[in-house]
Amino acid sequence: MSDNDALVVFTPSGKRGRFALGTPLLQAARTLGVDVDSVCGGRALCGRCQVLVMEGEFAKHGVTSTAVNLSPLSAAEQSYSSRRSLPGGHRLSCSARIQGDLVVDVPSSSQVHRQVVRKAADTRVITLDPVVHLHYVEVQQPDMHDPSGDLQRLMNALQIEWQLSGLTCDLQVLQHLQPALRKGEWKVTVAVHAGSRIIGIWPGFYQRALGLAVDVGSTTIAAHLCDLESGEVVASSGAMNPQIRFGEDLMSRVSYAMMHPGGAQQMTEAVRGALNMLAADVAREAKASPQEILEVTLVGNPIMLHLLLGIDPVELGGAPFALATDETVTVRAEEIGLALHPNARIYVLPCIAGHVGADAAGMILAERPDLGDDLTLLVDVGTNAEIVLGNRRRLLACSSPTGPAFEGAQISCGQRAAPGAIERVRIDPTTLEARFKVIGSDLWSDEPGFTAATSGVSGICGSGIIEVIAEMYLAGIINQDGVVDGQLATRSDRIVQTGRTFAYVVHRGAVTLTVTQNDVRAIQLAKAALYAGIKLLMEHLQTDHVDRIRLAGAFGSHIDVKYAMLLGMIPDCDLSQVASAGNAAGTGARIALLDNGSRSTIEELVRKVEKIETAIEPRFQAHFVEAMGIPHSTAQYVNLRKVVELPAAKAAAPRLNSRNRRPRA
Repeated sequence: MSDNDALVVFTPSGKRGRFALGTPLLQAARTLGVDVDSVCGGRALCGRCQVLVMEGEFAKHGVTSTAVNLSPLSAAEQSYSSRRSLPGGHRLSCSARIQGDLVVDVPSSSQVHRQVVRKAADTRVITLDPVVHLHYVEVQQPDMHDPSGDLQRLMNALQIEWQLSGLTCDLQVLQHLQPALRKGEWKVTVAVHAGSRIIGIWPGFYQRALGLAVDVGSTTIAAHLCDLESGEVVASSGAMNPQIRFGEDLMSRVSYAMMHPGGAQQMTEAVRGALNMLAADVAREAKASPQEILEVTLVGNPIMLHLLLGIDPVELGGAPFALATDETVTVRAEEIGLALHPNARIYVLPCIAGHVGADAAGMILAERPDLGDDLTLLVDVGTNAEIVLGNRRRLLACSSPTGPAFEGAQISCGQRAAPGAIERVRIDPTTLEARFKVIGSDLWSDEPGFTAATSGVSGICGSGIIEVIAEMYLAGIINQDGVVDGQLATRSDRIVQTGRTFAYVVHRGAVTLTVTQNDVRAIQLAKAALYAGIKLLMEHLQTDHVDRIRLAGAFGSHIDVKYAMLLGMIPDCDLSQVASAGNAAGTGARIALLDNGSRSTIEELVRKVEKIETAIEPRFQAHFVEAMGIPHSTAQYVNLRKVVELPAAKAAAPRLNSRNRRPRA
């Protein structure tokens, strides 16, 4: 301790040290390893290194702190404040110099590894540490006495100013290096990937680095554009997967590739075109260009990812369902025809097995069942449901071929989720009258103003199908075997005969919507396949219960969990522990985009997951048949009965013919 130095304490880290008077705060912070951001290299250009000096006496730290113990506002800070405004009490730590004892708060917005909170079913945090970072440098100009090339002098500047050594450089960067240096008057910003490779260069000071997290589903594709410096989701968009025209389910698309020469290439071009369209959409929404996207993370099922990468998926069409690779893949955007920054890297999360893909890996990364003791069930509900069960001791995964019925396909009145589609249904058990909600309106159909508030009723989407069949069961319209009771036609004109079977009329109007016996059977087949896959994993873990359930996926996030359990899609569980996980696969992709460290985490986790192949499991069929009952032919659903009065169960399970025992994937 001397009159020539001062004690500085940084919060919230609590790191402290003594520094010579006149030391810049940013230098002091870096000496102590305090997390303070700076893109411009301490030139007061970016404003990312803002700190707040705490005023008062801090007995805990033994410090009396005051703003006068910092140097007066510098010319550089005044210039920055005139351009962007410096909030009261904030200083740029690169310009402010220590003049006395200080307690300095580093706000989350100024931390390199600040955390982004995502609120969904649970609150979770994402550590912000992207794989791509921007660095501003001033490069020594060439002269006749120094024969070194421009790239070498750029490397030297990065070594001196940012301690980056051993860097390599993309050819495209080298091609633009000299024009950028001269246009920027020897001041440039470079993008460095994984601390090892220069992938972009801009003249002068440049500070916008964007990343794209994408979930390539068999039905829909969802994309989230993120600011890599702040972690903020600046735009989101989604689109139907155009491959649907080649087949609604996965195996139909594999069949198309097998039966049509060039079919796989057609589907590859279709999905790449959709990604380019989505990238353009989100960039436009964020008032940016797709060329500003420097990093992309992708999740999806194995067939989708094979097609996206231009790999023929035919090997996934039959046993042993061999993947081209179960490891991560990193390629440049232009290698797979994506119109982004030419050197943007595409990181594909690892697949788990032939039919359990990177979307399941993303779901694991988002929900982290491996961190707790509770036995957690994760279900991504789609045309090919992906299921993960386990805890910190053991993780198992499988896929189950539910088919597209849950999304409204193969249902006579079904449709994709869109305005006018019925999404919520309630049936009066006495009158058998139905009331419902449609997408685009908050009103129930029996409330005043419903007709005026909607553009018409057009069909029933997936969540509505689940609810109407579950309500039909509660009202006694169908029995445990799923058979529509024709005798009820004497009670209500909602029960109508259709050939040899009966159906239930949900809505009459310009469009009459009727749930037929075949519709009920299609949902039974889908939900039985899903339950059978879950039951297989439970058997392998030798458990008869699960502690918590998370339903993921675009469809899973819209299901009322009570009705999912009532229908028998999932096993019995305390309903308070059953919730939507939103688009967990997409969240996993976003975590991998924003937190470089999470990539090694999921790569390690995937290697530990035990894969169960439902196609060769002899017990799948038995579980499938038992699961055809509503909610189940033999399971008691004790927790469900605490909140819902179920009709009396029958002892016998339905008998199925061999043609409809198991749906296609």
